[in-house]
Amino acid sequence: MSLDYVASWIDLGVRLLVAGAFVLSLIVALTHWAVRSNKLQPFGAWPRFVRGWSDPILQPIERRLARAGGNPQSAPSWLVGLAVLGGLALISLVRWLLGFILGMIYLASNPRGLLAPTLVGYTFSLLIGALMIRVIGSWFGIGPHNRVMRIFYILTDWLVEPLQRVLPTMGPFDLSPLVAYFVLSFARTLVLRAFWG
Repeated sequence: MSLDYVASWIDLGVRLLVAGAFVLSLIVALTHWAVRSNKLQPFGAWPRFVRGWSDPILQPIERRLARAGGNPQSAPSWLVGLAVLGGLALISLVRWLLGFILGMIYLASNPRGLLAPTLVGYTFSLLIGALMIRVIGSWFGIGPHNRVMRIFYILTDWLVEPLQRVLPTMGPFDLSPLVAYFVLSFARTLVLRAFWG
């Protein structure tokens, strides 16, 4: 069984997992909407069932929205958005990890002339991956004081913190990781062009 074949199955599994999370978040949002618009009785069997398994997920979102001055009733909509964005980030992260592993295996078998640009490319990919993990962790309230997350903050603070000081705040949204992502992507393109140019 080839490594590409295994990687494609892992990629498919992650995409199915993300699709399942999206469908479940959509069920939660539609059920909450139906209860609010009196299409379903709040204490009926289906709304109670959905609330039973979705409340542990929705309550942290509701608390965060309330602290930010938002409406906690919009938590199901935020859950759908987080499922979409978090799913896309997870797919990207898994593809990056698979590409990194397959690339390292390829590099080990064909090392001539590729070492420097490959290491530079992987360094930028590592920084972008750390940035994505930092963002996803912040969505779930996992900050720099967490022992594991601290690694990702150390890898990205040198770029994110100066951007946070320069960029205007937009309520609860921090645009500095997005700008940092674009800066890293642009810098990677420039540096790799210098190697191949």
